[in-house]
Amino acid sequence: MPGRPSCEVPASLSWLAQRPDGKAWLSRLPHLVTDACDRFKAVPDGPAFSGGNVSYVLPVTRNGLPAVLKLQFTDRESRHEADALAHWNGNGASRLLAHAPDLGALLLERCHPGTFLADASDADAINILGGLLRRLLIPADAPFNSLSEEAVRWATTMGETWRQAGQPCEKRLVEAAQSALRALSSEDHGQVLLHQDLHGHNVLSAEREPWLVIDPKPLAGDPAFSLSPIVRSFEFGASREAALYRLDRLSEELGVDRERARLWTVGQTMAWSFGSSYSEQHFNTVRWLLP
Repeated sequence: MPGRPSCEVPASLSWLAQRPDGKAWLSRLPHLVTDACDRFKAVPDGPAFSGGNVSYVLPVTRNGLPAVLKLQFTDRESRHEADALAHWNGNGASRLLAHAPDLGALLLERCHPGTFLADASDADAINILGGLLRRLLIPADAPFNSLSEEAVRWATTMGETWRQAGQPCEKRLVEAAQSALRALSSEDHGQVLLHQDLHGHNVLSAEREPWLVIDPKPLAGDPAFSLSPIVRSFEFGASREAALYRLDRLSEELGVDRERARLWTVGQTMAWSFGSSYSEQHFNTVRWLLP
């Protein structure tokens, strides 16, 4: 293929320059793009998509057909993304076309027109998400990280993380989340494949199916956990009434235990809140879900 593809790094990845491993990855990124395009026999088809926080995502074509090249700054949450997409095999999720683990590169089905579910004001988003979850919650085990083990890690580190963040919320939220995570991690309610970041900007409109899921941060564990990212998705309504509506409706429609879903949401929302740009919204979600 002619020349080296241009590689303008989106502003959303600039935070990586503040850490040594991230700075090193950014310096290698132009070469990774070239090597991945060569490996997949893909040709760049426009500028990189903006908004990704841990991946460089570029529209490409292969054999004249549209696709997406995704280069990951791999961490514990995204390490098994390719495995999850292969496990789903296009059933409700973007299809994995090729994978180069040594490059951290995935070649993916391109979703067109690619409207975010969060921006589809005329859609019944909760109905769409419920329908997707019915297909995504399939049996899974290795190689995916265990939800129970992740919950123990969250509970163990949360107090120190809260202190390092400057104690940005009342301590009772931290204690409630730790208590929930410790109790839930000791129970066994089955092992299904979980998308722990299933919010309105990780579902895109497409042609092969009306809506497809992208960007899984997969875990294997309790199906009730699957509601957590949706319940806290304030783009579908940022109020106590809206959060409880999502919890009530989805737990009933999917036949999962509402109380476990509530506790998982409290636990994971707090675990993810301190490094988020939306910390206060997440703290509010937890306040709404507590007695």
